[in-house]
Amino acid sequence: MDRAALEQHIRDTPVEGSPANMRAAFLALAQAGTVPDLPPQQDVGGCPGRWFGQGGKPIVWLHGGGYVFGGSDSHAAPAQALAGLSDRAVFVPDYPLAPEHPWPAQLTAAKAVVDAIGSCDLVGDSAGGHLALNIALERGGLIGKLAVLSPNTDRSGQSTTRVRNTPRDLMNDNAQDRRLSDMALGHLPNDDPAASPLYADLSGLPPLLVTATTREVLLDDSLLLARNAAQQGATVTSMILPDLFHMWHLWPDATPQAIEILQSVAVHLGGAAGR
Repeated sequence: MDRAALEQHIRDTPVEGSPANMRAAFLALAQAGTVPDLPPQQDVGGCPGRWFGQGGKPIVWLHGGGYVFGGSDSHAAPAQALAGLSDRAVFVPDYPLAPEHPWPAQLTAAKAVVDAIGSCDLVGDSAGGHLALNIALERGGLIGKLAVLSPNTDRSGQSTTRVRNTPRDLMNDNAQDRRLSDMALGHLPNDDPAASPLYADLSGLPPLLVTATTREVLLDDSLLLARNAAQQGATVTSMILPDLFHMWHLWPDATPQAIEILQSVAVHLGGAAGR
């Protein structure tokens, strides 16, 4: 699938309606390209999920989807690509989803996964980036390196691109992002560090890679995170690509930039692409 066909597929597959409808639509959306054969689910720390690849220090990828949809099936293609690029095993947990399971159900499940695996590196995209930041803040001793792709980091209104980039982002808009966030985090104050990691003490984060694109709604969430973490003394690398939409990495066979970002993640984590 080329870029034009992918963009048309995104337009033709709106993710809307009930949580069940959104989950089905997002899976159909994510599986537009070449999807690897899905390995069977396995429990790690009491949480189901899927392993992709094998060998090396484990990588845990916390999937995006606003805490309402997504899973190890929707993220199979990028997880498999990262496993190949890094020569390492990647585990994608199927953590509980909102609104049936509001926060901190996702945090509790992901912490149990990390505790069961032990020393690992952590990747998270979108809401999964928010989850990865919270895990790294609570389990810093177990996380070697951290990579967040277009993470949700702020519900308090500091971002300007949530509104400005809404017409330009094929995969996200400010209103939907807020609706999804409210299903999981709506009971928390907007400036609670659990809801908005920008308010957290970021000084103890492991070496951090932050990626985003210039057209997406969560650009400022990513830039503000990188700035705050660096100002507090964390080691931060930022990578901002032009002319892409949110979660472009889901289709590594359709966008060369997806492979570019996944290669950068592998390099940051110290995998095969970095040798």
